[in-house]
Amino acid sequence: MRSSLHRRIITPIAIAAIAGITLAGCSGGPGGADAEAGAEGDGSVSVYTGISGTEAELLEQSWADWSAENGIEIKLESSKEFEAQIAIRAQGGNAPDLAIIPQPGLFADLASRDFLKPAPQAVEDNVDEYWSADWKAYGTVNDTFYGAPLMASVKGFIWYSPAKFTEWGVEVPKTWDELLAVTKTIQEKTGTAPWCAGFSSGDATGWPGTDWVEDLVLRQAGPDVYDQWVTNEIPFTDPQIKEAFDSVGEILLNPAYVNATFGDVKSINSIPFGDVATPIADGTCALHHQASFLDGFITDAGGEVGPDADVWAFITPPVEEGGQAVTGGGEFVGAFSDDADTQKVQAYLSSPEWANSRVALGGVLSANTGLDPENATSPILQESIKILQDPDTTFRFDGSDLMPGTVGAGTFWKGIVSWINGTPTDEVLTSIESGWPSE
Repeated sequence: MRSSLHRRIITPIAIAAIAGITLAGCSGGPGGADAEAGAEGDGSVSVYTGISGTEAELLEQSWADWSAENGIEIKLESSKEFEAQIAIRAQGGNAPDLAIIPQPGLFADLASRDFLKPAPQAVEDNVDEYWSADWKAYGTVNDTFYGAPLMASVKGFIWYSPAKFTEWGVEVPKTWDELLAVTKTIQEKTGTAPWCAGFSSGDATGWPGTDWVEDLVLRQAGPDVYDQWVTNEIPFTDPQIKEAFDSVGEILLNPAYVNATFGDVKSINSIPFGDVATPIADGTCALHHQASFLDGFITDAGGEVGPDADVWAFITPPVEEGGQAVTGGGEFVGAFSDDADTQKVQAYLSSPEWANSRVALGGVLSANTGLDPENATSPILQESIKILQDPDTTFRFDGSDLMPGTVGAGTFWKGIVSWINGTPTDEVLTSIESGWPSE
């Protein structure tokens, strides 16, 4: 999601303490239609979010009919300072009824401090029926379920030209080694670097490189190691994490493979992340690693995205053929009130009815299995939904969003920049690890 990604990179996790996340789902009954009865509501429910502009307007549109039918006014309040303000408001007794929270770490912190109310049974029933255990786990803190996912994004797409692949006689790779082989073939046939990359993003420069590393940790070391890594049970200096860096480096640190149309390896740090859309759209760059939101940038650059169009994409392949593991992002709905109206709105937002309503309006996707992929407004969003709904897909939230802000939005980003600039990997990993809080 384009706008959601901008929120993430501009406003990193404001609260560093994320201890207490439980990464284990629990089972429940069938999906429920009505929320449990709490205190009687007053006919209005406030929703606080960092979502703004057009996306906020589409949110309001998505629930307008339900709101009118149920006689509950949903009041949306947007703030660019959401991550910094939500805990302050909760502490000061000025919390909203509901909040759309973009980071599991922040969500877990609010729940562990008893600001959030446990989710009503209707919400848990919906999540048990329409969401995977991976997603439910991120809304579970200390064995208590607090909130359902809302929207989602899929990372780790590799963008390419189907026509050029046919011209070069290469196919979409099914393994990481095949991806390296395809890269080598394109380089040999064209005599130019196949990959383009841009890591520049103001104060958040480096974040696209963290996505690369997260993809390789998940694929090479597996989900259990990934879970231990994001909580520092396995440090950055562990050989398994170094292996991921080394694998990414086979592409990003290879001057024969990057940086198409832009310069040498070091140019990666100075190229704005959205600027790579132009060479991808016009075919002068063969391969690029980026999340599903790149679709909008490519369209803005004059390209068409689709299986038979100018540009299409495949998920970064696994180490061994078979199975699917993806990283991504999303938001969770947390409740600071348990009155009846708030519970009804929270239940509606966890339902396939809301997911279909919002996705049909364009620009976003959801991992809700009750969502019809055909409601998505672009081929890449439809493909993303199918990936998320596949029961064989292993999903893990963006690693840097799960880490404390001093690491995920601090030393990790800075370490990537230093690494691209030529600092030895061992030195970079030690530097990143130093960002972890001592307690």
